[in-house]
Amino acid sequence: MGNPVVHFEIMGKDEKKLEKFYSDAFGWEMHPAQPGYSMVHAGDGAGIGGGIGKDDAAAVRFYIDVEDVEATLEKVKKLGGTVVMPAQKTPQVTFARFADPEGNIIGLSKM
Repeated sequence: MGNPVVHFEIMGKDEKKLEKFYSDAFGWEMHPAQPGYSMVHAGDGAGIGGGIGKDDAAAVRFYIDVEDVEATLEKVKKLGGTVVMPAQKTPQVTFARFADPEGNIIGLSKM
């Protein structure tokens, strides 16, 4: 079995406007996690969790759960991808981002 998608992000210059849009459109609850970023809770545990936040440009990303973020970044580079954000460690999660050979930005995470 492959690695699952475990998180999504919807980013833009006005995170409050995005939060209101997605909350009103889909009933998502927003829970502030840090300045400029809220965790999304969609309800009964169906689907994957996500976040909405502030960024310089609009972006939609998803994160793939991996056993070792840094080792996976090395594999991605060997396969023609590019690291766009090296591994970042927080108390809750280690995460990173890479661009695939077509330029799509994808996230990696390890809880």
